[in-house]
Amino acid sequence: MSQAAALPDVVRNIERVDAQVVAQAAQFPSSILADVAGRRGGLHGRIAPLAPGMRFAGTAITVEVRPGDNLMIHAAMAVAQPGDVIVVDGKGDLSSALMGEIMSQQCMALGIAAVVIDGAVRDSEAIRELGFPMYAAGLNPNGPTKFVPGRLNHPISIGGVTVYPGDLVVGDADGVTVIERSKAAAMLPLAVSKVAAETKRIADIRNRIALAPVWLDAALRSAGVIREGETL
Repeated sequence: MSQAAALPDVVRNIERVDAQVVAQAAQFPSSILADVAGRRGGLHGRIAPLAPGMRFAGTAITVEVRPGDNLMIHAAMAVAQPGDVIVVDGKGDLSSALMGEIMSQQCMALGIAAVVIDGAVRDSEAIRELGFPMYAAGLNPNGPTKFVPGRLNHPISIGGVTVYPGDLVVGDADGVTVIERSKAAAMLPLAVSKVAAETKRIADIRNRIALAPVWLDAALRSAGVIREGETL
């Protein structure tokens, strides 16, 4: 029997990204982190914040539920630690909400950093007023059931990305980026360099120093759009 098969449905203890790494990652846009991670890790755009000003950074508590049932989300809230992000594979189902105002209030009281759901939520106006970072695939006023078993802190697939418990999760107005726990610390110096390069590029554009990127002609030649020796 493999190690994965031997895991219980509910895994209580996980290894998390270092808190200092999370704090530093919180300083960067989700887009910068996705770029330095190889232009990957960004969840599908259907999973979006309820308000553009919502942002967060934390470590993933992963949850797999059956469509329309939130029993395992309650279990995740019971084992989560302050700074965790509850990431829910809700199968993209929008027929009923998996969370609302009451659970959001509970998450805030527990110190949970955010919730990311590939599914629906409700009480959106109240959650916006709370300011709790809630990212979801849609809204629905129907409530969920609470009796179907699922899994907690197993690898999940959400928005086209595989998420492991303890991974780094960062969200802002653009969406959510996930970076593997083992790679998170190594991405920070790359993010610093990326921000510096983009800041210089924007300054050059504003100062009319370089309105076209320096790599454009070479990329067009490589793609066969222009011939060797040609320029735009």
